[in-house]
Formats: sequence, structure tokens, C-alpha cells
Amino acid sequence: MKEADVIKQLHSPNTRSSLQEDFQKLGIEKGMVIIVHSSLSAFGWVCGGAIAVVQALMDTVGSEGTIVMPTQTADISDPSEWQMPPVPKEWWPIIREHMPAYDPQITPTRGMGKIVEAFRTFPGVKRSSHPTYSFAAWGKEADNILSEQPLEEGFGPSSPLAKLYELDGHILLLGVGHDSNTSLHFAEHAILNRDKVKKGTALFENNERVWKTYEEIVYDSDCFAALGEDFEKTHAVKKAAIGSAECKLMKQRLIINFAREWLNNKDRL
Repeated sequence: MKEADVIKQLHSPNTRSSLQEDFQKLGIEKGMVIIVHSSLSAFGWVCGGAIAVVQALMDTVGSEGTIVMPTQTADISDPSEWQMPPVPKEWWPIIREHMPAYDPQITPTRGMGKIVEAFRTFPGVKRSSHPTYSFAAWGKEADNILSEQPLEEGFGPSSPLAKLYELDGHILLLGVGHDSNTSLHFAEHAILNRDKVKKGTALFENNERVWKTYEEIVYDSDCFAALGEDFEKTHAVKKAAIGSAECKLMKQRLIINFAREWLNNKDRL
């Protein structure tokens, strides 16, 4: 849709202050710990773009609160897994040898959106060390949330997602669906005898760039939309239209507990 058409659909422009008011009406409060998944284009036109959205979120939770966003870098992974686009098999060893190692300061995200990329570079925002499934965080609990993230369990029991669960944090979906809800990968770790797959990535080890291989469970988000739809039937999700975006707020612990049971029942069918 052309920008002019987007503007015509809005009664008034989205601004930093109007977004803060809308976030408050949705239920976000000072001191909250929230993990945010977002689509800037879903809002329609925003005065200040992604920067204004990040500022409004920070204004809403305050310095006593905490904001977390996934900053994943799927391109720092084994080229044998690449599908969009795939690369020739004869390229794989060259890529493994020369792929720049993940650096939390400079490595850009891939497919996370403009809001995440803006947030990643904000003063005071920190980033975890996982080369593929990193998270960025700002606020009171940032250090705690990012303190550990095992290579073999990027979304597992010691990950930032687990820390959010311990803190009884919230999930905020801004114009995206549950298929973007990264916390549901944490629930996948509750599935018994989950298949594992060998993975590879470029990282720094003892200050040297290395290509590291490891095993991790198979993550599969294909069912997350259906899972989220069933969870919403419990009436545990607050919803509001902010600009043109459908936005949802929920307790992470509630949907994780629900998802663990849902996924295990699904696997038994």
C-alpha cells in the first residue's frame, strides 16, 4: 500500500505521546517487564517511525521497567539449512570458513523488523551473546535477563525467555501474530524426547573467530498461530487497535503453561 493511502486511513498521526497513551490503555504499566514483537508497517504512519515506537515503549514502562526484543541473526548459521535463498553445496565450506563471527555490538538482525533494529542501537540497550538467537534488553532487569544463554539451548531453561518466565513478564504483540511469539519456543523444551539437529555458527571463542557445531532441539513455529488462537479463547489476552495495528498483551507465564500442555497433547495425537 502506498504511503499516501496509509495516511488517508488514519484519523490522526501516531506520535510518541499518542502511542504512550495507547500502550497505557492496553494495560502496560510502569515497572512492567515486557518482551516485544512488532511490525512497524502495521501501525500505519508513525511520526518518527521506529524511533518513536521505541521511545513510547520506554516512556510507558519507565526506567523501573524492562523491555526485551529478540535480535535473531539467522544468517549466522550453517548454510546447509538456508532456504531463503539456498546456496550451492560447494559454497558451504567457504561460508563456514569466512562467515564473520557474531558480535553483539555490530551484527545486524535478520527479519526482525525496523523497530527491533532501532531498539538494538539505543543507548543503554544490551544484547546477549548467542550468535543466532540473541536478545536485546533495556531497563532494570536487563543484566539479569541476558546473564546466560547456552549455545545448545538458545530458547531453553537458562535463556532470557526463562528469566522472563521467572519474573512473571508480559508478551506484547504489536501488529504481529502468535507465529512471531518467540516465547512459545521456550515451551517446546517441555516436549519429551524432542528430536535434535546439528547446527553450526561463527562466534568468538577465547578472542578467536571459530566455526562451532552443536546440537539443539528442532524448533517448529508452524503450529504457533493455532496454539495462540486456542489460548485467546481463555480470555487471558488484552487487545486494542493502535493506529492500524492489532495489538495484544498477555502474561508470558500463562501462555507458556498453556503451550506446554497444548504441545504435548498435540504430539500424542
